[in-house]
Amino acid sequence: MFLSKIINKTTALKIVHTIVTLLLIGLCSTALPAQNLEKILEFLTVHPNKQAVIMDSTIYPAKVIITPVVTYAPETNLSFGLGMKGLFKMRGSGPETRTSNIPLSVQYTIENKYSFYSGFEIFFPQERYMLTGEVNVQSFPSLYFDVGQDTPKQNEEQFGYSQILIEPIFLKNVFRKYLFLGGGIRYNRISRLEVEPEGLLATSDQPGAGGSNSTGLQLAMIYDSRDNILNASTGMFLSITHGYYSTSFFSTQDFQLTKLDFRYYWQPLGKASSILGFHFITHFSYGDPPLLEQARLGGGDIMRGYFEGRYVDRNMVATQVEWRQKLNYRWGVVGFAGIGSVASSLDAFNFETIRPSFGVGIRFLIDAPENLNIRFDYGVGNEKSNFYFKIAESF
Repeated sequence: MFLSKIINKTTALKIVHTIVTLLLIGLCSTALPAQNLEKILEFLTVHPNKQAVIMDSTIYPAKVIITPVVTYAPETNLSFGLGMKGLFKMRGSGPETRTSNIPLSVQYTIENKYSFYSGFEIFFPQERYMLTGEVNVQSFPSLYFDVGQDTPKQNEEQFGYSQILIEPIFLKNVFRKYLFLGGGIRYNRISRLEVEPEGLLATSDQPGAGGSNSTGLQLAMIYDSRDNILNASTGMFLSITHGYYSTSFFSTQDFQLTKLDFRYYWQPLGKASSILGFHFITHFSYGDPPLLEQARLGGGDIMRGYFEGRYVDRNMVATQVEWRQKLNYRWGVVGFAGIGSVASSLDAFNFETIRPSFGVGIRFLIDAPENLNIRFDYGVGNEKSNFYFKIAESF
């Protein structure tokens, strides 16, 4: 609590503004020639199989990009840490096999919270198999406004929780190129809730309001024809998962989750410098889902401008479009807009509770071969606006 007393959210925003301003000035300055910038980026890159590549040019030159991380998101406030992005191909993989990536990040926020995260997409040679999923261990700050599609802003209260999430999914290529079928397990433990005494969350009768354990099996289908996993310019991505969670598997509730994630990218002007991306996601729950397994609208990836969990309910539908425009070799800009809503049941969705989102962003290229960017986004919701400063695209 010591740091959070010294640095409130307004101060945190000022710090982020200063960091970004210095970044822009430093990188645009003539005092930093392009070759010096390349040296800095190369200094932050480790080549674990460099000698093997020298001996055999058919081996993909793996790299690990290591960067200090200073991020801001409204849910976590200002955070500091170390980020790594591992990019590689398994031995025996040719140009037909896309680059696998394993991001790792360790962060500590000024609210005295921490996060360890790894998401991964690993392709086996010739893409015969795929291993995807995530691992997340964190003590996380968040906001709670109650459950429902039209909860008032004055309900806002802070809470914190600890989470252990482990979700590996193994899939096999079947029937046609880019199509994978498979399954996996998912373990999600929510504990050590820190809530306001006599607040909405403390007195809530929602299942899992005081913590929960979700252990279950997932079935998965993925179709992924994107030309680049980290920053696609063409192609399509479709992921459908259905999870079964039962007290027989040591879950605290019996429920099911169905999630759909659809993304499509194309070049309307016929140039790779101008990309239009479309993103559509759904989250449907059945049975008795715990509170933090229900759909949470908002965040830094979709519906930017809203706190993650600004609107919470059993079901969610959200979509966004984003125009990505390169300005030169390093710099780019984006514009995005989206809509979304939550509801207690499918027939409860209505036009009156659809929430709009829009904003703009800046992109800076840090790894040209994999087209990996740092992004700085400004998103606007129907109540307020928020800044996001992160590595890699939102979708």
